[in-house]
Amino acid sequence: MGDRIFLSSPHMSDEGYEQQYVQEAFDTNWIAPLGTNVNEFENELAAKVGLKSAAALSSGTAAIHLALKAAGVGEGDIVFCPTLTFSATANPIIYQNATPVFIDSNYETWNMCPTALEEAFQKFPEVKAVIVVHLYGLSADMDRIMEVCNKHNVTVIEDAAESLGGYYKGQHTGTFGDYGIFSFNGNKIITTSGGGMLVSNNEEKINKARFWATQSRDQARHYQHSELGFNYRMSNVVAGIGRGQLKVLERRVEKKKYIFEYYKSELSHLDGVGFMPINDWDQPNYWLSGMTLNGDVRPIDVMEALERENIESRPIWKPMHMQPYFEQYDFVGKGVSQVLFQNGICLPSDTKIIEHDLERIVKVIKGLWFK
Repeated sequence: MGDRIFLSSPHMSDEGYEQQYVQEAFDTNWIAPLGTNVNEFENELAAKVGLKSAAALSSGTAAIHLALKAAGVGEGDIVFCPTLTFSATANPIIYQNATPVFIDSNYETWNMCPTALEEAFQKFPEVKAVIVVHLYGLSADMDRIMEVCNKHNVTVIEDAAESLGGYYKGQHTGTFGDYGIFSFNGNKIITTSGGGMLVSNNEEKINKARFWATQSRDQARHYQHSELGFNYRMSNVVAGIGRGQLKVLERRVEKKKYIFEYYKSELSHLDGVGFMPINDWDQPNYWLSGMTLNGDVRPIDVMEALERENIESRPIWKPMHMQPYFEQYDFVGKGVSQVLFQNGICLPSDTKIIEHDLERIVKVIKGLWFK
């Protein structure tokens, strides 16, 4: 058994950018709660994606929560949410005592199906917000989705947790809706160990989100709170890691793309093998390399074969409407998400992977066809 190959693990810069910013926080004793790194990380991330403002938070989940709160989502409100996603997309809807309705994917994007979205509006016309996800770094069909949402005059929140560095028709994902969110969890394309960012062109709303995220502390000599607050702000140390990571984002996207194209060139000829769709208008960040299997070899066969060789892989997300907690809520679609879940697998996409690792992974997988 060889060395462990991870699905997607943290990758610090060779230049040590992260340590420089963290050291600055130590040298100035601005360890917590806030400081220069937090302010500059917000400014640098907003500038990177071309928006006016950003709030650095403790997680992408916190960013979705505050986006929903900023959108006025409350008890009994309906929020449309893709079913093919991680639970962190849907959980904040429940935090706000709102009601999720789950929308199916299509095969063309693996993301929210615009046709199913329109159908959902016909069934549930009173909708407060729509959350759109860019799964595995693949962009959703934003022109069609925004057309539907604008027609119904609804707030759009883009969950771009997995797609930082990706573009739709030359524009950064996470910048089409009223709010965008990014995640810097340990497995994301860049990481702060844990953290997130809420972005928007609405500076007033971002300022309000920062206020909520800092326990809604009023401007007063004493501690005074007129609104419910949250402990959601990013620390100055963590933000320093993020500033360093942001400098190597394009490098990480380039390596992720190389990994995906390697798998595709080596495996696509095998019977029943397909790969996640790359559309002409999509410039993904290839966060994870998604493969589908529709022949005799099944995803579990590949995952178990890789496990035996100390190689990590993962199924495609299990749809939210199939989850025990969320199965009570409505679902609109034709079951595409279930098929992707049943047939899909995420292959190792760690940016520290070397050529020998890729050869080793591919050899294990090919061995299932050529026994």
